[in-house]
Amino acid sequence: MELTTVWFILIAVLWTGYFFLEGFDFGIGVLTRTLARDRRERRVLINTIGPVWDGNEVWLLTAAGATFAAFPEWYATLFSGFYLPLLLILVCLIVRGVAFEYRSKRPEERWQRTWETAIFWTSLLPAFLWGVAFANIVRGVPIDADKEFAGTLLDLLTPYALLGGALTLTLFTFHGAVFAALKTVGEIRDRARRHAAVLGLVTAGLAVVFLAWTQAAHSDTASLVTTVLAAVALLAALAANHAAREGWSFALSGVTIAAAVATLFLALFPDVMPSTLDPAWSLTTENAAATDYTLTIMTWVAGFATPVVLLYQSWTYWVFRKRIGVQHIAPDHPGGGAPGTPGGSGGDAGPDADGPDGPDDPDVPGASGDDLAGAGGGRPQGAGS
Repeated sequence: MELTTVWFILIAVLWTGYFFLEGFDFGIGVLTRTLARDRRERRVLINTIGPVWDGNEVWLLTAAGATFAAFPEWYATLFSGFYLPLLLILVCLIVRGVAFEYRSKRPEERWQRTWETAIFWTSLLPAFLWGVAFANIVRGVPIDADKEFAGTLLDLLTPYALLGGALTLTLFTFHGAVFAALKTVGEIRDRARRHAAVLGLVTAGLAVVFLAWTQAAHSDTASLVTTVLAAVALLAALAANHAAREGWSFALSGVTIAAAVATLFLALFPDVMPSTLDPAWSLTTENAAATDYTLTIMTWVAGFATPVVLLYQSWTYWVFRKRIGVQHIAPDHPGGGAPGTPGGSGGDAGPDADGPDGPDDPDVPGASGDDLAGAGGGRPQGAGS
């Protein structure tokens, strides 16, 4: 197998990992407004991703960096032609990270509500825009003989691309609802399963149309197999969710995302960005690739670094693996001081914070108040409360 093909596959794997992990991240952000009924429930949802959201974004940096190094022509055309939507995604990710860090810095309700609103919108927009971007990559865009994007922003807003955006938004939100059911206890867990059931049906309807459209335009046996796999995995995830088997449901929704991404990359290969002006002007794995020497060095580095990253991230999820509920979130004290101070909303919440399923319950973390993030009893990294 040629190194250009190897790196095309590796980039597909990196994007799969990003959408699998950041997908439920985005979904949780959207659910803070559609699933949570009050601020304590929003704090529960945010704490489920507190230790992991920033680690999930590493996959995006790695995917973009690998594209830049392995296929510089692809990177240049993609990031110049899709400049505005990708810039909007970048701004959203920056604001989202700031919102996670800053929302707990002051006790005022207006302050925290503002940052929670920011979390919602900066989760919803990237979830939609990534679908628009990848749908355009597969469909093709105006690329001229100089390998430069020759279109406008309106060329990216086709019905196929907008359908792709709607699909990723609903799929990620479904993935997030299943994750919320997996990571919480009590009423919010039951409500998350009900949300997942509805979102899964909507996702299935959009997926049938989008994947059938993709097959009609780029039909081949391999992508057809992954299309069927995505459909079966989604239906199985819905069945597992109905049976309250959240672990299986989450794994199967992840398989759905992986199969859908595989379908797009298989439909794309050997192109990396097809040209709608002239097929001869399309960017391919050959004419957009770096030199063999560069790809060889990158392969050795990736072979060493990738297992380390996977082991570390797997360990993080294992440490923060347990469930939380509203009984583990300290009640709000509107007249109090900053979180962690006497009268504030953080720190030791006292006996009432643990409720009937306190630290002795094996299914919940051994911590009280807000000093947890869904597992292990450690302080949330990034998303404090």
